[in-house]
Order: sequence, then C-alpha cells, then structure tokens
Amino acid sequence: MLGPTIETERLLLRPPLEADLDGWAELMADEECARFIGGAVPRSTAWRGLAAVAGSWALKGFGMFSVVEKSTGQWVGRLGPWQPEGWPGTEVGWGLVRSAWGKGYATEGAARTIDWAFDVLGWDEVIHSIDPANAGSIAVARRLGSTNRGPGALPPPFESDPVDIWAQTREQWRSRC
Repeated sequence: MLGPTIETERLLLRPPLEADLDGWAELMADEECARFIGGAVPRSTAWRGLAAVAGSWALKGFGMFSVVEKSTGQWVGRLGPWQPEGWPGTEVGWGLVRSAWGKGYATEGAARTIDWAFDVLGWDEVIHSIDPANAGSIAVARRLGSTNRGPGALPPPFESDPVDIWAQTREQWRSRC
C-alpha cells in the first residue's frame, strides 16, 4: 500500500485499492451522490477516477483515502487530501455512498485527515471546494470549523461548476478545541 491506514472511532481510512471499484462505481453511478463530485459516470469512468486517486499517492505522497466502516468492513466512500494540477488549494474533500449519509462519517473522517494533513504533510491551510447548493457539505465544513471565503474556480473540465472555497489555517484548526 502506498500510504498509511488511519483509524477513527468507527472508520478505517486507507489508500484505495482496485478491490474498492465496486463501491467506487456505486458512489459515482448514483446521481445524487455524484451530483457535486463531477456527476454520475459509468463504471469504466469510475475506474479511471479510482486510478487517479491511487496515482496521486504515488505521485504526490498523498491522496484521498478509501473509507471503510469498521463494524461491517464495507467500503462507504472516499475522503481526505486532494490537490490535482490547477486546484485552488490544499483540499480535504469527501464523498460517501448514500447508505453512509447522516452518520457523521464525513466529519469524523475529514477531521482525522485534516490532522494528518497538518501534522504529516505540513500543510498550512485546508480548503473545501463546495458548490453553494450542497447543503450537506456546507454543514460538514461548518462542523469542522471552516469558513466561507467566497467564490473560487476549479480547473478544466470543472471550470463552469460553481464553488465556494471554505477554509481554515492550521492555527485556526488547532485553536478550535
């Protein structure tokens, strides 16, 4: 594996594996789940997305983690550090399958990966690029203590997607307790 496995109270966070494709494809085929993370795509396109995140670990030393429920062993999403070429900053993002919504997993996993990004990657700031219509992710960003810095821009092919940049510095993160 190209990176660490991080445990939270209810989750295992680890770099993605090809064995995660069924869950990844389920996430990316669901119109509502994929609405704000690039849109619904067929399994073959979902595989390329999985490969891109796995490749980020090899190229950059970090990438989103696969999220596995400890109690069931089920793959339930992806979250964590993300900064592809042209991205507006050092992001911690999230995307979960519908069955994992409303359980606090995004907040739990993102909080742990924000710690990891500041402590291990040495990041000074974490952003979340969130569509203004994505009420669920806005609520997660608020629970994490991030604030809306206003409109941002994503690189192609997402340049026409509206996003606000929610963010906080390492110092803001550390002082929240």
